[in-house]
Amino acid sequence: MAKCDICSKDISFGRKISITRSQVSRRALAQQKPNVRKVRVIDNGTPKTMHVCSRCLRSGKVERA
Repeated sequence: MAKCDICSKDISFGRKISITRSQVSRRALAQQKPNVRKVRVIDNGTPKTMHVCSRCLRSGKVERA
């Protein structure tokens, strides 16, 4: 999975804990992947394709071509 070229958002790791009958039974690594889209943007006056996360698109940090 690609990371965002604007804010460098990447895969984050954490723990997934399975709780059954008031006991912690299993712990496993969980991945949370960013919502990254391949978008044509204008960078220094020239259109170019970049990987941009939805947060950067929504906040207007890039100008779409």
